[in-house]
Amino acid sequence: MSKKVTPKEPLVTHIYTADPSAHVFEGKIYIYPSHDLDLDIQSNDNGDQYAMEDYHILSLDDLNSTCIDNGEALHLKDIPWASKQLWAPDAAYKNNTYYLYFPARDKDGIFRIGVATSSFPAGPFKAEKDPIPGSFSIDPAVLVDDDQRAYVYFGGLWGGQLEKWQTGSYNPNPEGPAESEPALGPRVAELNDDMLTFKSAPEQISIIDENGKPILAGDEDKRYFEGPWMHKYNGKYYLSYSTGTTHYIVYAISDNPKGPFVFKGKILTPVLGWTTHHSIVKFQDKWYLFYHDCTLSGGIDNKRSVKYCELKYNADGTIQTINP
Repeated sequence: MSKKVTPKEPLVTHIYTADPSAHVFEGKIYIYPSHDLDLDIQSNDNGDQYAMEDYHILSLDDLNSTCIDNGEALHLKDIPWASKQLWAPDAAYKNNTYYLYFPARDKDGIFRIGVATSSFPAGPFKAEKDPIPGSFSIDPAVLVDDDQRAYVYFGGLWGGQLEKWQTGSYNPNPEGPAESEPALGPRVAELNDDMLTFKSAPEQISIIDENGKPILAGDEDKRYFEGPWMHKYNGKYYLSYSTGTTHYIVYAISDNPKGPFVFKGKILTPVLGWTTHHSIVKFQDKWYLFYHDCTLSGGIDNKRSVKYCELKYNADGTIQTINP
């Protein structure tokens, strides 16, 4: 199935898609979204309504072309360790191989991050038999840096279980930080050259304000919630993410891929639907924001659709806010 793409309209309408991770591979744009099921499921803070079972990879020859659904690239039944919920994925290319990174619940209901590989950007992908050792939570995003070192960023609150890992091991009944305490940050781990394992244990990223003070847990307009993305612009590292309860996509900047990151502002104001999730990619000398909303489904949280629009920078490297 395919559809001619236009800005701020769903890339495809024959299925529901969400959480787009966009990359340029082999001269095309490939979008790695999650695949929302067309089911009516009661919403809750645990995320049970997001019951995704497979991945469909989308592609665009350019932004004047039709969007191609390349079919099922990976299914839950073909992932030995996973039990349910194939949430937001990402992809990377190294070692003449395409890697698909994805979260899923293991047989004990704990979110882990898995990897699948392919010779082609659209798959099909073959999953490793086990998740990445030492991985947890959701929303992996991978940066292969200019020096070919690779980093995976991940983590999500509430249904994403990030609060449960504050001590380094799983606690099913944790206390989150108080509103006056530093907010939990996403995690980062450098990948080994095999792209299948962590070089060292994941570290928490520090997000600070212009005065060097940590963003607090009670600052819901700025604090990290889920959906990290990392891109580089003019040599700087841009960490962007969802604030969750206030439904913004915001960003922070660093000189180091592991931070600390200085909070700068909003990229995207709230879309229709509870979740907001994005990626940023450069294609043919312009930058683009890929995101999702629930307009196609009339606002149903678990039936989302991927869209895109142009993203622009100011002269000082800050990003112009987009109103969807």
